[in-house]
Parts: sequence; structure tokens; C-alpha cells
Amino acid sequence: MTTTLHLPEADADLTPLEEARAQLRDAIDFLGLSEGKYEMLAHARREMTVAVPLRRDNGDLELFIGHRVQHNFTRGPAKGGVRYDPNVDLDEVRALAMWMTWKCALLDVPYGGAKGGVRIDPRNYSQTELERVTRRYTSELIPILGPEKDIPAPDMGTDEQTMAWMMDTYSVAVGHTVPSVVTGKPISLGGSLGRRESTSRGVVHVALAALESRGLRPAHSTAAVQGFGKVGRGAARFLDEADVAVLAVSDMYGAVHNPAGLDIPALEAHVDVTGSVVDFSGAEPLDRDALLELDVDLLVPAAHEGVLTSDNANRVRAKVIVEGANGPTSSAADRIFAENDILVVPDILANAGGVIVSYFEWVQGNQSYWWTADEVEERLRTRMLGSWKDVTAYAREHDLSLRSAATIMAVERVALAHRQRGLYP
Repeated sequence: MTTTLHLPEADADLTPLEEARAQLRDAIDFLGLSEGKYEMLAHARREMTVAVPLRRDNGDLELFIGHRVQHNFTRGPAKGGVRYDPNVDLDEVRALAMWMTWKCALLDVPYGGAKGGVRIDPRNYSQTELERVTRRYTSELIPILGPEKDIPAPDMGTDEQTMAWMMDTYSVAVGHTVPSVVTGKPISLGGSLGRRESTSRGVVHVALAALESRGLRPAHSTAAVQGFGKVGRGAARFLDEADVAVLAVSDMYGAVHNPAGLDIPALEAHVDVTGSVVDFSGAEPLDRDALLELDVDLLVPAAHEGVLTSDNANRVRAKVIVEGANGPTSSAADRIFAENDILVVPDILANAGGVIVSYFEWVQGNQSYWWTADEVEERLRTRMLGSWKDVTAYAREHDLSLRSAATIMAVERVALAHRQRGLYP
């Protein structure tokens, strides 16, 4: 049984930024790098906070706060999603940007990490209001955006349409169309086939490999998926298609459970009509948080950060946890999972499918040549499973958890790039 390197002695859970910096500290100590290197990598290269005023459809004026954090540029332009969520704050964005740096380095994608967001609940605003928010937010960030500077993508609360508005706003400002300034665009505007479901497909590629590593065959395995949005919905569908019985899913409104396995196509149809998994006729209602503690082989937390903590980790019965969301597991929970021999596949590996196909989209846009869906899927599968093999081999060689191994490998690649480029001036 392997453990992580430097987890907290106490059971106190850390904030996402504290978690990210603690993981970095472990990697720096393991690699024998200097305190100065830690300080460089623990802080973002650039941060911008902007005011985003909105004139509502009824004429009222509201003000929102937006952020964009560019953590690192050493291996290429910054890359990361934009989320619209009422809980967005600068420290959260800093943590997510740092994790994006490690994700890109681990998958050997030539980007640094970035993240952005606006503190808004998009459910409470019309489509025209969200367009105005997006365009104003983008216009404020134009000095630091660009296909060779920083390339946003969709995240929580944003989608293809959001990216289309961002691309158009940037393109109008510079005077010509620039498809590669964002990824996750509609296909009609230069988006890549396979981008919409890429994170979910990547999660499932790694999940099936992780189950196999524990001697579990798909047709005899069960799963629970927390979240039924961009990542969770696709993950449930692809697990179902791989013959894994998905027993429970949840969204922000509630959860549903069927011990014989959910009919995922029927559940998707229900969600398309009602907007929620709640009241699905093919299942019984379940407390949303209880989903995390079901007796299943595979748990996919694909909703939000910080859901697996010291408070509930000892009640988690899954044999494998594959992190579809960013930062869902606290360090204290990680320690408990290691003690309980629960395999955790970390976010920077598990949900990297989105950034991989975003890179493919960026490459295709720069070349003005688009690949088939089969080509995209095969290249995604090859990248995900290649990284899975590299991380598991490194973890075995050094007796590390998968999270520690993945973070160390990523930090080492970024630190090498820093050393080879040198320090200016």
C-alpha cells in the first residue's frame, strides 16, 4: 500500500489553494529543489481582477467581479477554463490555475496553466444578460488574452456559446477573426469534433484502466457518479456503454439510486425535459451526499472541489475513486483513503481529456485543418492511457500514491523548463 508524502498530521481540511501549495511543497521536497523554486511555482505569474457591470433586461444595473489567473507560461501559452459560479473567488482560481499547469505538463501538452471566472449564478440570468456579462468580461481581459498568450475554455456554468461570444469579442477588438483564442467552441466556428465529451471520455478511459488494475472487470463492476453536468453526464453514459452498472447519480438538486443499475439513456432523456435527475421514474430518491458513501466499485466525483473530506472519507466504500472534478479530495481524506487501500486517480490525470482535446482544437485551428471524430478519440485514448501507464509506473518505482507521482512528474517537467530557459534578466 502506498501513501502520499507530506499530508497533514491533523484531520483539518485545507482550502483549495492550501491543498495545491501543500502538494507542490511535497513535490519540491521530493525532488530536492530550492525554496526559491517553490516560491516561484507557488505564486501565479499574472493575475487580473476586473469589474463586470451588467445592465439587466429590465434596465437595472448589477456589478460582478471576475478574475483571470495565469499561473505559468514556461512551457507555452496559458490554458484554462472560465467558470460562472456564485462561489468563485480569487484563491479558488489561483488553485485551479496551478492544477492546470501540472495537468498540462503531466500530459505533455505545451501549455502553462490558467483559470478564470465570474462570481455569478448563471441560472438567474437570461441568455442575453449572460452574453453581455461574457462580452464585458472578455473585453476587460483582452490585453492578456490571445492564441499565443492565454486560451480560455468552458468550465462550470459556461459552454460552447460562451466561448463563441468570447471569440467574437476578441476578434472584433483585434480586427480579424481569431478562432484559436478559445477552445470548446461550436463546430461551426472551428471547434473540434469530440471536444464536448472529451473530459468524460478521458475519465472513463482511466477509470476502466484503474478498475482493471484492481482486478475488476467492467461487466462485473458498479459505479456512482456525483454530478450530471459537463463531465458527470458523459462519464455515466460512457461507463454504461462499457457495461459498468451505474447505480446512482446526483446533481445540484438531489440524487437517484437503483441497486440494479440506472437506465442512463432514459435518465438523460428525463434530464433533458426536467433539468434535473430528481423524480426520475426508474430510480429511488437518495440523499445527495449519501451517494459518496455507497457500496460501489467506482466513485466518480465530477461536481465540485472539496467534497471528499476528513468528515466523510472513512465512510467511503468505493474501491477506486476517479476525480472527474478538480480538487474534490482533501489531503486529510487522501491519507484516510491510503490507509483504507482505496485507489485514488488524481484530477490532473483523470480529467485531463478536456485539455488534451482543447490542444487538438488549437492545433487544428492554427493549421485550418480538422480531424475526424475517430482520429480525435484515438489520439485522446492514446494520450490518456500512455499517461496512466507512466504515472502508475513512477508510483510503483518510488512507492508513492498516484497523486504524489503525478504531481512530482509534472513539477519536475515545469522546473526543468524553468532551468533550461533561465531567469531574465
